[in-house]
Amino acid sequence: MDVRQEHNPLRAPRVATKVIPRQSFAAPAALQGCGAFSNRISLVLVLVVALYAALAASPARAQLAPAGGQATSPTYSGALPEIMPAAPGAQSPYSGSVPAKPVPGVLQLSLQDAIARGLKQNLGLLLSGEDIHTAQGERWRTLSELLPNLTSSTYMTGSQVDLAEFGFTSETIGAPIPEVVGPFAYFDSRAYLTQSLFDWRAINRTHAATETVKSAQSNYQNARDIVVLAVGYAYLQAIADRARVETAAARLKTAEAVYTQASDRMKAGTSPSIDALRAQVEFKSQQQQSIQAQNDYAIAKLSLARVVGLAPGQEFDLTERSPYQPLAALTVDEALSRAYNSRADFQAALANLRAAEYSRKAASAGYLPSVSLNADYGVASAYPDVSAQGVFDIRGTLTIPIFQGNRVHGDTLEANARLEQTRQRLESLRAQIDADVRTALLNLQSAQQQVTVAESNVTLADQTLVQSQDRFAAGVTDTVEVVQAQEAVARAQESYIASLYADNYARISLARALGLAEQGVKEFFKGQ
Repeated sequence: MDVRQEHNPLRAPRVATKVIPRQSFAAPAALQGCGAFSNRISLVLVLVVALYAALAASPARAQLAPAGGQATSPTYSGALPEIMPAAPGAQSPYSGSVPAKPVPGVLQLSLQDAIARGLKQNLGLLLSGEDIHTAQGERWRTLSELLPNLTSSTYMTGSQVDLAEFGFTSETIGAPIPEVVGPFAYFDSRAYLTQSLFDWRAINRTHAATETVKSAQSNYQNARDIVVLAVGYAYLQAIADRARVETAAARLKTAEAVYTQASDRMKAGTSPSIDALRAQVEFKSQQQQSIQAQNDYAIAKLSLARVVGLAPGQEFDLTERSPYQPLAALTVDEALSRAYNSRADFQAALANLRAAEYSRKAASAGYLPSVSLNADYGVASAYPDVSAQGVFDIRGTLTIPIFQGNRVHGDTLEANARLEQTRQRLESLRAQIDADVRTALLNLQSAQQQVTVAESNVTLADQTLVQSQDRFAAGVTDTVEVVQAQEAVARAQESYIASLYADNYARISLARALGLAEQGVKEFFKGQ
């Protein structure tokens, strides 16, 4: 029996705790037998010594702290349980979704339907779509530095001025003047225009923001490809687990028939009891594998429902049967050419490189002068005399940076570093795409060969099982040969299921590596 053991992330390792014995404190002998006069002094000394003992015990308690973290709570003195649930780790947003509304009855879900639902409800894709809006908002904020800014304001003022406060007196002027002017009132209503005529730094920052928007859009398309890959993985895994359920049920039925036959022969006295026991053990093993296969299939369906965004508790069935169809060969050069032209993450990296180049130009533009225009126009008049007159002001400003404390130099160094990092990431991604394409092609070629061999092996194993059952029914052999034949069939069927899954997953991986996941699934899974 093939028992698979998987690592359980919720199983915490057993932690050895160190129990610290209680420390008792006894008053020094010198303090015992003192009279009432020295009671207060004795109490003070007792408290001091107790505090010292507590401080001395603190390093021992500190040993309970983990190597790189905080100390454990001193209130828990018992032994830790053997199994404790670990804190849930951060999951990829592509493994979650925003659930849709439930559908009455049992939903029939095909691979194409699952992908379509995933492209609408998957959390990773929804978050990537909002990243586009964030980049667009940043671009408009940067572009506002080049666009005209128009505002208006209206105010009314009542004033009374003490001229002596400003040094205007009859003695200083040499002529009699009033000490106080006012009260008087006036109003002013204007529209103000601010326009940048030339700012090379703002122009390059706007170009960089535009490229950032393009990068976010490419990342969104790349997220769609990732969703197709995630949905395809979950769907194919569920199909494989369902096939394991079906083969486990068939093996269980065969094992039950052999056990019944061995029991009948033992009762008739034509076969020893060891044959019946051996057949019963095989029957129970097949029961266990059948139960495990059903559980794995149920869990795989739950994972698929989370990825595609089905409502919690939604009943659904898978319509695909994982048929095998050989795929036409694709050369490495042709695949790489398609990948570099279509991979959305590569296009996003190119946009990031252009954005970094514009950012470097914007940083260097801090040395250049800028020209701006400020103008306003409105009406103003004294109050209550409202014979308003038109007023305006136009000002052109040339700003020439002379010394800015090496701020521009620092911005340039930082921009150059980011540009170099972006270029290195682009070259690394270029090499990664080459590896992805070659790996997908190798996996596809190997999987197709494995399917052919595994299919032939299933046929041979079935024939061996049939002959072993016939030999056992004729009394030529015992159940050892039958059990071995059953195990050979189980291994052959598992190998065939795994090779089918590997072939289908290699196709989706190739579509993802080419950057044509949505179109590739339709091309590589025709009729599904």
